[in-house]
Amino acid sequence: MKNLNYRVIIRKEPEGSYTAIVPTLKGCITWGETIEEAMKMAKEAIEVMIESMQAKGLEIPDDSETVEYSVNVPNLQYA
Repeated sequence: MKNLNYRVIIRKEPEGSYTAIVPTLKGCITWGETIEEAMKMAKEAIEVMIESMQAKGLEIPDDSETVEYSVNVPNLQYA
């Protein structure tokens, strides 16, 4: 069995919780009270989504060939 890799984007919400988004699996979004809980929930959501896709005979995408970078740019409004 091949291991699949997925990027999980964590966003802190104004009320203090954390949203976890899995961009490669459209609609795979969950949340947690902490980053650790959001990541645990994301893993569970990924597993459920993959099981559903397999049951429907759909191709399972992953991020094994994805490279991601972050770029920091100055805020020109305040420069």
